[in-house]
Amino acid sequence: MILRKAYLDKIIPLIDKNLIKVLTGVRRAGKTILLQQIQTYLRQNGRDDRQIVYINFESRSNAHLKDPDALYRHILDAAKASSGKVYIFLDEIQSVSSWEEVVSSLLVDIDCDIYITGSNSKLLSGELATLIAGRYIQIRIYPFTLSEAKEISLQNGNFVSDNDLFLDYLRYGGLPLRFSLEKISVESYLSDTYDTIVVKDIIQRNKLYDANLLNLILGFLMDNIGNAFSARSIAATLTAGGIKTSVDTVLTYLDYIKNAMIVNCVQRYDIKGKRLLSSAEKYYAVDTGLRNVIKSSDAIDYNKLYENVVFLELVSRGYDVKVGKTDDYEIDFIAYKDNERIYVQVCYLLATPETIKREFGNLEKIADNYPKYVISGDIPDFSRNGIKHLNIIKFLLDK
Repeated sequence: MILRKAYLDKIIPLIDKNLIKVLTGVRRAGKTILLQQIQTYLRQNGRDDRQIVYINFESRSNAHLKDPDALYRHILDAAKASSGKVYIFLDEIQSVSSWEEVVSSLLVDIDCDIYITGSNSKLLSGELATLIAGRYIQIRIYPFTLSEAKEISLQNGNFVSDNDLFLDYLRYGGLPLRFSLEKISVESYLSDTYDTIVVKDIIQRNKLYDANLLNLILGFLMDNIGNAFSARSIAATLTAGGIKTSVDTVLTYLDYIKNAMIVNCVQRYDIKGKRLLSSAEKYYAVDTGLRNVIKSSDAIDYNKLYENVVFLELVSRGYDVKVGKTDDYEIDFIAYKDNERIYVQVCYLLATPETIKREFGNLEKIADNYPKYVISGDIPDFSRNGIKHLNIIKFLLDK
């Protein structure tokens, strides 16, 4: 498995800092592998095996440790046998009731450095989470970017052109384990992963009884990535199709879906008014492979896939991303990081003068001097009026 250098570069400076490192992300995004890479770094830098306590709560062998008291005693015993500070790794911690009490007590009772992972965005929002408030830093983990996909493909001896790699990535996404599978097995793996997320992270966690409605809403989201819509419009579409539901029910199911981190909800930002808009959000899949096994349509919609992949690349690079809105037009993405801001338009091809005018024209209407980009599948450079045009593959592979 390749080193996830971008994440390690964030985490390594935090080692031995008095902060709980919380790694969140959709199931099978690579959180477990990242924990193992942190442990490898620790061993390479002077810590021995007795100082490292790793517990994966998805393993049946650790089922007894889902009891918070048993978990606390187990770690205390390990600390007593250690030769120094204990480095504690708790994988998929949401399986443990009252885990916050355990972690809070460990911070007080022993010399330790704690790393936890979870597959639910509400991991730190419960009442008990106040026990560790101000004492953690959260890092969101995403599936592989295209550059990581290229690195692991080369490592596996799969030498293909960048274009073929990109098309494969659009179809099958970036979940790390899928790169070790034969092509014939990948779709089954993605389908099984989707089923696991739906069952474990949505249905069982929230005690839902209407899996059909959940799948219909997920299918609607995946068919409409990059489109602005509301819970009311989803409810109206389902009702028109003979599925009886309500706006409140759809809102509840959307919360459950977002918490499982299988989609990202992106707010719209009024560029002129400089305020967030509360209606008609946009949704993007956390992985195009998962998206393609969920969506109800068989059509290959490159415009949506391109937009989704660019969104994932931006958030993987650490940007906070919003959709820009002003007057009667939209900007696909406004991306913020520290004091940096960029505007991005995405399209499949700049195939007509009208398309070129629309994609560049929207950016030309913005009066500030922040960098502006149009990203498409075109090879020729259409840059104009200070707005840079980038080929999508080049954008994804050039850091």
